[in-house]
Amino acid sequence: MKVLVAPLDWGLGHATRCVPVIREFLNHGAEVELAVVRSNAGLLRGIFPELRQRLVPSYNIVYPKHGYNMGLWLVKNGAHLRTVMNYEHRIAEEMVKRFHYDVLVSDNRFGFYSRNAKSIYMTHQRRIAFPRVLSAFESLGMLWQASVMKHFDEVWVPDLPEFPGYAGSLSHVKNCPVPVKYVGALSRFGGKEWDSSTCLGKLGPYCFVAVVSGVEPARTRFENLLRKVLVKIPGRHAIILGKPSLGLKTSNENNLDLFTHLPDEQFASVVRSAQWVISRGGYSTVMDMAVLGARCVFVPTPGQYEQVILGRDLAREGFAATIDESRFSTESLLATIGEKACVALPKPGENNLLKDAVKELMSFSTEGRVSSAGSRLPSATLRG
Repeated sequence: MKVLVAPLDWGLGHATRCVPVIREFLNHGAEVELAVVRSNAGLLRGIFPELRQRLVPSYNIVYPKHGYNMGLWLVKNGAHLRTVMNYEHRIAEEMVKRFHYDVLVSDNRFGFYSRNAKSIYMTHQRRIAFPRVLSAFESLGMLWQASVMKHFDEVWVPDLPEFPGYAGSLSHVKNCPVPVKYVGALSRFGGKEWDSSTCLGKLGPYCFVAVVSGVEPARTRFENLLRKVLVKIPGRHAIILGKPSLGLKTSNENNLDLFTHLPDEQFASVVRSAQWVISRGGYSTVMDMAVLGARCVFVPTPGQYEQVILGRDLAREGFAATIDESRFSTESLLATIGEKACVALPKPGENNLLKDAVKELMSFSTEGRVSSAGSRLPSATLRG
């Protein structure tokens, strides 16, 4: 069976949570290739150097400077998003025809499906969260998500089937136009026991480890804010910049160790050596930190209300702390960890959800597929 995995390029989280999916397909004997853009190609090449990569169009997302402009930004860029979706769908169809893929796995690439291959759409955000002042539009967001999902054969949700899981009401939604499978919390650190002393060498232990992620200009703004805040706190701290395209580079500024990027084993070691981890509240980061057993302070990206909801719900359950970026300072950070000293993300239990989903695909031989127009089309024969 030949599989093409295509993560969205809004930050690196979509690529990292595809790692266990890719590994599971490989474990079952599938031939796997990767559909990448330049921003996530380096990270995936470092983990899977033997896998062929094929370039696909980028969404070229740049978030507004201020989060409250997000609604206007979406209206302004709606035509651009639709253009990319239509273009990537044409490319997906051409790639299936040319390279004979049996399965396409799209992590939130809205148009990356084919009528001639089994098409899987992976997302935890079955409900698009809106701020309270725009809550009237939430039903429209769900309708839009449904219009995307209907082009796929299955929806895979990287969460636990039991509510609340890790994504709460974002992932646990009753209605969906296609079959839904929960595939468990997906992290590239899953399935291993990580020792904080392994490969740590002269690195750590740290008081705070900050992980920078996301798209510009919010990514750089967060990095600069972290430098300003952490340098005033006694002790040794680290900032992982999330720039794999720059290679592995280390520098020091005052009491800060700066890493452009770290391989998984070193990343895990540095995180597990920290008393606290500061990061954006992206869902892939939440899953990674849960697997690594980190105590977290989440600083949601302005304009990404999904991160606000995740941070709020996790804080309410006593799993993590959260601080709004506009309030993030040395003083607010120290006050928050003083109040939330006992927070801890629950570690995911063992399950076979992803393994069973992949195994079911592998056992699939020939099956008809209903197009969005309702006509019956023969699907590709999947070769196990």
